[in-house]
Amino acid sequence: MRGIEIDLDGRSALVTGAGRGVGLAIARRLAGAGARVWVNDLDPGRAEEAARLVAEGGGDALPVAADVTDPGSVATMAGVTGPVDILVNNAGVPPVEKSLTPFSETRREDWAPWTRLNFDAVLDVSHTYVQGMVERGWGRVLTMVSDAGRKGEAGQVVYGAAKAGAMGFSRGLAVEVGRRGVTVNCIALGALRHGAVADFFDANPGVEEKVARAYPLGRLGTPEDPAPLALLLCSDAGSWITGQVFVVDGGFTSGF
Repeated sequence: MRGIEIDLDGRSALVTGAGRGVGLAIARRLAGAGARVWVNDLDPGRAEEAARLVAEGGGDALPVAADVTDPGSVATMAGVTGPVDILVNNAGVPPVEKSLTPFSETRREDWAPWTRLNFDAVLDVSHTYVQGMVERGWGRVLTMVSDAGRKGEAGQVVYGAAKAGAMGFSRGLAVEVGRRGVTVNCIALGALRHGAVADFFDANPGVEEKVARAYPLGRLGTPEDPAPLALLLCSDAGSWITGQVFVVDGGFTSGF
């Protein structure tokens, strides 16, 4: 970022769900700015491969496998990483066509997978690491959320509610810890072409073009699109930005 000083030398970061996609892109940016980055993923092999990719780019990265929906696994992860200065709550799986079900047709047991990963895990991982940031007088908490939690999407009622809850949590936490040098923000994403979403579009020719028409920029997002903003918010350059939800969605929803 020419003209903006982004220097994370001496800082440590944890990016959850960073084995691929947005998390990996953010991990690369943070490491490229000098941070030591813990790359978390549920799959140990994927965490190791992602850390290797970050290191190949000249960054300092270490893998840490953990299930962020399991409090015991999160506690074990914290024992491995120790305190961190930057936490990016990125772990999550967006709904795809086959999982879009009207709320009235769902069962109670269908809700838990969405709320555990997209809301409960954000609370638990943040609770595990934020007190250390407060004690040291510097910290950054960034949570990746979704347009489904900002405007509402048919078939994504529980997913959207979980993401909306993560936004509300972040706003409240920002108020609590701001005077201790800790900022808390969210980035809300539109549809990104990677992972299960990319697999769905590949298996259904023509659907991606139809979906992309709703985006003023004429395309779906990539995992790299939100990474520059994430870097800014996780640095000293973002020290007077907190309690906000920033939209990176190709203009799909209006921010005005």
